[in-house]
Amino acid sequence: MKMNKQRIERHCLVVIAAAALAVAGSASSQDTPPFDPDYEVPRTAHGHPDLQAVWSNAILTPLERPIEFGNQAYLTEEQANAYRDRRLQETYRGDRQDNVELDVSFAYNDFWWDWGEDIARTRRTSLVIDPPNGRIPPLTPEAQRRRDERIARRIEQPADGPEDRLLRERCIVWDGNNDAGAGPPMMPASYNNNFQIVQTEDYVLLLKEMVHETRIVPLDGRPHLPSGVRQWLGSSRGYWEDDTLVIETKNLTGKTSYMGASENMHLTERFTRVADDILLYEFRVDDPEAFERPWTAQIPTVKLDGLIYEFACHETNRGMMGLLSGARAEEAAMREAGSD
Repeated sequence: MKMNKQRIERHCLVVIAAAALAVAGSASSQDTPPFDPDYEVPRTAHGHPDLQAVWSNAILTPLERPIEFGNQAYLTEEQANAYRDRRLQETYRGDRQDNVELDVSFAYNDFWWDWGEDIARTRRTSLVIDPPNGRIPPLTPEAQRRRDERIARRIEQPADGPEDRLLRERCIVWDGNNDAGAGPPMMPASYNNNFQIVQTEDYVLLLKEMVHETRIVPLDGRPHLPSGVRQWLGSSRGYWEDDTLVIETKNLTGKTSYMGASENMHLTERFTRVADDILLYEFRVDDPEAFERPWTAQIPTVKLDGLIYEFACHETNRGMMGLLSGARAEEAAMREAGSD
């Protein structure tokens, strides 16, 4: 399979850990990631752990544990290699020597996708680490009702105006695939999986490549915004807990609704540098209005040598104009057909 230079570099960086991990489903010492416990985190001039770099969360490990793994939280090295190879074949469908038609039809789009080239270095079977079954808890009945209504509106009223379209189509925030909803948290997508961290003594800047989402997070202990003030990316406040940067986010808008969450979701993100090339990103979703219990996911993000490029979403973008114009043309055709 052909890979571009950046993918090859990332593949070389993300090497499966050599530590032996058993496959028991119960909790054990395997809950500690296979990173050097004596690793000394580099420091900034003001003494904080230096997290500044461009990082990638492109990864083949799924958010939720596949049913085939049952209660198995970790893969053996042999299982990990086999599963990675299978995921690569399923994800990057071009360069198919066994099927010319598939090779031609898939190869063009595969150039743009960047799903990652490896599974998590921890060899976990899912990014969700709590609950222990590796699955997102069920939605509450009210949250399920909201999700069903949102999907129904999308079907019944797909293009009366731009406000009916997905947030990513309007270049506001990235709202994931299907009904996943927009972040934060910072989840992998089909491409543009890079983010950059910039630090000063009193602030941390998080810049996502996808849809140029940017959060400037104060570290000075100021309170969150009043509950009546809602923002696309919420009100984020950060602090240091030993060598871990902790960011708590509230005041979201129900228009983003990550995985069905309500506007009152309380998100806690943790950033811990565990190696020169690995930043462990962990987030906890706490929203009793939406989920039957809190849940946590963890992504070992990989340091890149590249840059964050501009996501020029609006410039020369004719998609929205064409979509709405097409909807008006369909309506006119239906009216004309009805008058005959």
